[in-house]
Amino acid sequence: MGKIILRLDRVMADRKISLKELSEIVGVSNVNLSKMKTGKISAVRFSTLEAICDALDCQPGDILEYEKSPDEPP
Repeated sequence: MGKIILRLDRVMADRKISLKELSEIVGVSNVNLSKMKTGKISAVRFSTLEAICDALDCQPGDILEYEKSPDEPP
């Protein structure tokens, strides 16, 4: 089974926005956004994802990526 990779750090870098700025705009704590940025979470609320996409002017697919496991058939 593959896994979901979070690319929030990449999108934030592209938009030149800091964790603190995004936290203030989205209304999510720095700690929670930091965990999301580093991929150390197991779930994301749709409302949080919507707020992040709105703030960063991006699509969920810009932030979330599916990576197949090496032994998964094509």
